[in-house]
Amino acid sequence: MPSLRFLRASICATLLAITAPISAHEGHDDDPTTTAPARPRIAVHSDLYEVVAVREAPDRLRLWLDRFEGNVPVTAARFEVALGEQTLVAQPEADGTYGLASPLLARTGQPFDLVFSVTGGPDGDDLLSGTLPALPVPDPHAGPFEDPWHAALEWLAHSPWLVAGSGLLLGLVAGNAVAGPRRRRGRLAVATALMLMMIPAGGNAGPGHDHGEAETATGTATVDAPSRLPDGRVFLPKVSQRLLEVRTVTLREDAASRTVTMVGRIVADPNRGGVAQSIAGGRIIPPEGGLPRLGQTVRRGQVLAVIEPAIPVADQTTIAERSGDIEQQIATAEARLARARNLAASGAGTRVQVIDTEIELDGLRRRRLLLSQNRVAPEVIRAPADGVIASSRAVAGQVVAAQDVLFQVVDPRGLWVEALVFGGDAAMDLRGATAAVRGSQPMRLELQGFGRAVQQGATLAQFRVENPAPGLSLGQPVTVVAQVADPIRGLILPRAAVVRAANGEQVVWRHVEPETFAAAPVRVETLDAGRVLVAAGLAAGERIVVQGAGLVNQVR
Repeated sequence: MPSLRFLRASICATLLAITAPISAHEGHDDDPTTTAPARPRIAVHSDLYEVVAVREAPDRLRLWLDRFEGNVPVTAARFEVALGEQTLVAQPEADGTYGLASPLLARTGQPFDLVFSVTGGPDGDDLLSGTLPALPVPDPHAGPFEDPWHAALEWLAHSPWLVAGSGLLLGLVAGNAVAGPRRRRGRLAVATALMLMMIPAGGNAGPGHDHGEAETATGTATVDAPSRLPDGRVFLPKVSQRLLEVRTVTLREDAASRTVTMVGRIVADPNRGGVAQSIAGGRIIPPEGGLPRLGQTVRRGQVLAVIEPAIPVADQTTIAERSGDIEQQIATAEARLARARNLAASGAGTRVQVIDTEIELDGLRRRRLLLSQNRVAPEVIRAPADGVIASSRAVAGQVVAAQDVLFQVVDPRGLWVEALVFGGDAAMDLRGATAAVRGSQPMRLELQGFGRAVQQGATLAQFRVENPAPGLSLGQPVTVVAQVADPIRGLILPRAAVVRAANGEQVVWRHVEPETFAAAPVRVETLDAGRVLVAAGLAAGERIVVQGAGLVNQVR
């Protein structure tokens, strides 16, 4: 049957079109591991400097000069470029780059060998060389429809969405050969329509077949953007490195000590702070100036509150009885004193009787005074040390019991850390330690001593904070990393250089070329709150990103 033969031929042609390999021809590179930047450029480096030159226009270059050690921009050096027999001076720009303009750069058809001379730089003088790609020679015969059939095949070969359509077209042609005479005209019309639909409107691909928005014959180009290359590396142009402030270090072996990690909390220095408590209890009375507020600075001995003692009813009865007895004894002593004075004046008495009675009377009056003071004298609460009010539990009119803590005074410059040391780590010789609080720089600690009592398998260790971070609070949890006495040698990196890849493994970013970075899986051990020891994955001499690694890791 003709229809069945036509259907079979169409299916076979479609399968052949789908499975047939499409080979790249001149001007196309199908290697998925290479991706070129948008604009022509030179990227070279020496042991001292890195130079990147990008063609901004046919006759103008933009240059970046950075130190090889650290990737720090160099903005104040004399930068010269030798172009053939001519030597040009690159002019510094306000953004930290250099500009170079010359009509010689607009020459087309051949690359340029450039020699860069750096004098007066922070790392000394240096020479670097590189080759700038040539500008393409414009084709005078190129037109909007230079070769429509070649453009159609080119477009079809690089359009996977039209592979099935190509197979259908071949199937129509093959089926037409086996169809009857009455059906050939209709199928030829369908085939012709499909061919016209697949011909692109603009088929002016010239030499090199440049279909994208990248470099044109006039030298203009799209803006270079950070991108993740197919092989996993990251292309990060110098302009982006300057914005992100990417910095690197060259790995070298160094000596360090092993560390142990402990959980700790912020406490007050016992000699530079304290608590204010009531001895007897009573009702709180605000002093002159009011009760202190949280965070207020106080001086040692400053009145913080006044406690009016509360006297029970039984005590009040006892005090009243004693007061009455003393008053009666005072009245009796005063009467005896008056009689003794009269007798002494008349000569019937002696002066000794008068003196004894006066002494007895003075003693009774002092007892009465002390009794009255004990009954009404308030308790004064004073600051135990210089510092600030860390906590306050005093309210005017509040009744407090004996030994209640009313205020806690802390010196912000005198803080300690209490950490729990588990297992055998308590017996180790700790040399130094650091404490890390979320959102602040690591703090240096000085070991004060170990406790000798084990509580739930842990020993308490106390450290003095040498450089307290602003805003620390008592009881705030911290992570303490203490150095053990046994020194080791190895590759040391800042903790910020190690980031997590998409698969969850720890990686660092190697600076392999001036604008290219590659991820390297590593295994690290913690040294302290800000450093790690590279156990595997890196070698000495490699340049590693230590600032901005997290931003480089996010480039997609």
